[in-house]
Amino acid sequence: MLRLKGYRILARRFRTPSGEIDLAAGRDRTVAFLEVKARSNFTAAAAVTATQHRRIERAAELFLAQYPKFHGFDYHFDLVAVMPWRLPRHLPDAWRQDM
Repeated sequence: MLRLKGYRILARRFRTPSGEIDLAAGRDRTVAFLEVKARSNFTAAAAVTATQHRRIERAAELFLAQYPKFHGFDYHFDLVAVMPWRLPRHLPDAWRQDM
């Protein structure tokens, strides 16, 4: 689905001591850090708590530090909701990092 939207998968299950990124994908000069949630209905967005946001954000910082070629790129945090008998739903820019 992401490839059809023009994204290139950069990493899958990127693990760090402070958290994990399910998918990192790039398009143009933007990196999207994606959290994938499987739910029976549209409650996937509510399933990602503020604590999980911070863990994913810390993992994203480590990803960007480990891959300096993405320095200067824009980035955002997306959610992919996977539900039975439906196509996955991509919610771009699902939350903003607290500065």
